[in-house]
Amino acid sequence: MRVPLSSPSLLLAAAASVVVAQTPATTTPAATSQPTTSSAPPHTGTGLPPSCTSVTATASVTLTAPTATPTRAVGKLPALGWNTWNAYGCNITDALVLAAANDLKNTGLSKAGYQYVNIDDCWAELIRDNTTGRIVPDPTKFPDGISGVATEIHSLGLKLGIYSDAGDATCAGYPGSLGHETTDAATFSDWGVDYLKYDNCHVPSNWTDSGSPPGGDWYNSNTAIRYRQMTAALDAQKTPIEYSLCVWGRANVWQWGSKVGHSWRVTGDITPTWNSVISIIAANAAILDYVDFYSHNDMDMMEIGNGNFTAQEERSHFAVWAFMKSPILLGTTLSRLSADQLAIISNPALLAFHQDDQYGAPAKPFSVSSSAPATSPPEYYTGKSARGTHVFILNTADSTQTKTFDFSNIPGIGKAPYIVEDMWTSKVIATTNAESFSVSVDAHDTKAYLIF
Repeated sequence: MRVPLSSPSLLLAAAASVVVAQTPATTTPAATSQPTTSSAPPHTGTGLPPSCTSVTATASVTLTAPTATPTRAVGKLPALGWNTWNAYGCNITDALVLAAANDLKNTGLSKAGYQYVNIDDCWAELIRDNTTGRIVPDPTKFPDGISGVATEIHSLGLKLGIYSDAGDATCAGYPGSLGHETTDAATFSDWGVDYLKYDNCHVPSNWTDSGSPPGGDWYNSNTAIRYRQMTAALDAQKTPIEYSLCVWGRANVWQWGSKVGHSWRVTGDITPTWNSVISIIAANAAILDYVDFYSHNDMDMMEIGNGNFTAQEERSHFAVWAFMKSPILLGTTLSRLSADQLAIISNPALLAFHQDDQYGAPAKPFSVSSSAPATSPPEYYTGKSARGTHVFILNTADSTQTKTFDFSNIPGIGKAPYIVEDMWTSKVIATTNAESFSVSVDAHDTKAYLIF
């Protein structure tokens, strides 16, 4: 996550790091046995704070680390919802959160499946409660506390998400949960929280990684063990909480993420630009084999409604997140979305593929013909759903292109004739005995088909 330069919390980050380091820990001694890195700048999507140094996980930490696995009561399918950060940064209030929740209802997005209303960074006071050790909600931003917001959200039939950090402080300098996992998980549960986004800022030097982890298994890296502390704490709660690892693609998280949480960020932070979107698509396309039920590569929050995307780029942004089965968390002021933008993010066929409960795997790249040029990211993807076989075509070029695929190259497609349905319109556009299919695709647009 990112902190706006205008945020006053930047001025308080160093003080917050010191305060949190002084709070008694409630879990693994290794989390507080070394001095923490104070005055570190907030995360910008490019890596750990530069003042953090790295060491390899010790055998003693590995042997004593919890091995709890995430609950299967939630998280089977990728999350759908909204998050405060891209819209408001640190300038959040209960009114803005509840307005977003009501917008999900009023726009019909909740009926389309969007259910999480997630509060990101900057919701807390800078100092924990001296008696209980709990994080304290900012009484100006949240006068009824997080529990009050949860009650309102739940009354709408929606779910509430909260944010914390697997370090001494959050990216904006508020109290982190490293060393306080048991207390914080119980606090979130008591408040009625349904989802936890867990970030990766202000990590003490003894909790970072350098080189290969013990035995070459990244599940035993310092990074994974930090996140495993919270898995065990969440498992101990009476109600299930979906667990999102905002780990920026560090420590080969896709290899161990499903043992620790339900989803995991695979790159640094998204920005509202086509270059950012396409770079994230390229990175995720290489690791789609790790996606299945309860196991979701997180491509970061939606930027539709932000920046200067073309309509075609917004279609691709949503379509690829959907067919790669990334969590889709909207990140804009929902009341400002146009009818066309709402139609994109509520497309029933793409959401049905994304939320299919019979096939957990995403669409994956396939070779369309022996003469097709290689691109980064790949342009052709195919996958299965309860309805049949799907093909998705992403035009990465800056101009309109004719795209062609051979039916025989689609795994498990069966024999002709083929009925081709446009997923954007839910209309049949062809019934054919041909060996191949060609279509003109606008620059940066994505075509989506059901073939049966």
